[in-house]
Amino acid sequence: MCYRKYSDFLKEKFGEKVYKLPVKLNLTCPNRDGTCGWGGCIFCGEEGGSFENNFGSIESQLLKNKELIKRKYKAKKYISYFQNFTNTYMPIEEFKSSINRSLIEDVVGLSISTRPDCLGEKYLDFLEEINKNYFVTVELGLQTTNYHSLKKLNRGHGLSEFVDACIKLKNRGINICAHVIIGLPWDNDLDIIECAKMLNVLGVDEVKIHALYIIKGTLLGNMYEKGEINTISLEDYKRKVILFLRHLKDDIIVERIIGRAPEENSLFCNWDTSWWKIRDDIITNMKENNYCQGDLVKGE
Repeated sequence: MCYRKYSDFLKEKFGEKVYKLPVKLNLTCPNRDGTCGWGGCIFCGEEGGSFENNFGSIESQLLKNKELIKRKYKAKKYISYFQNFTNTYMPIEEFKSSINRSLIEDVVGLSISTRPDCLGEKYLDFLEEINKNYFVTVELGLQTTNYHSLKKLNRGHGLSEFVDACIKLKNRGINICAHVIIGLPWDNDLDIIECAKMLNVLGVDEVKIHALYIIKGTLLGNMYEKGEINTISLEDYKRKVILFLRHLKDDIIVERIIGRAPEENSLFCNWDTSWWKIRDDIITNMKENNYCQGDLVKGE
């Protein structure tokens, strides 16, 4: 394979395929409630990054998804995935309770989505303790290392907060996954290369790559409808993903190179092309040109 696949990594680590069980909670973010901003990120809809799951108790969500995946794939091991909004923004005792309730039978790990500016010491202490018995990954929304773009996205944090979060998690031995958007209107090729280099330097363990999708009713959606922003072409997206991967160290795990979006609520989503077709085209291009993850990394 021309890049290090997440599924392969999990199989190596646990001896068999491992599947994620999404959990959706009624949460918010500090840049929605006025703590560090209002309205949230300009691309974020009301689902908060999760559209494949419905609300319900933590246990019921996990058991329902577990049964579906077990029946379809004969799965035996799972990761509880706290997916939407900022999961370390809830009160600490509520956070502890939510995590403990997710440790159902056959769960071997936890994946927790959050912001780099929402990792208090009490949350880190708790996750460090859980990490002794379960494989814990904290997924940090970065999106870009271009701090001008971060401002335009209304992220409510800069690059320094991401660096600080990575250092804290590394010091505690907790796995880090960075979310990156490729195709932002304000980022060029140098920004993409610098993003890969920053993840290398910080020792990030995993990365999730997303294309920019545009949801109805968001500020980004309003900008798109008014013609205030342009999206890149599909071919340019594929080229930029390859550029990013070639500058990314080959030991960093790649969870995905294209994401999915709720098409019924989207103004723009993956160029009306299936995510797997885009993924396969990227892989084919890399193989045909003898490209691989990390082949442009210098100094090794």
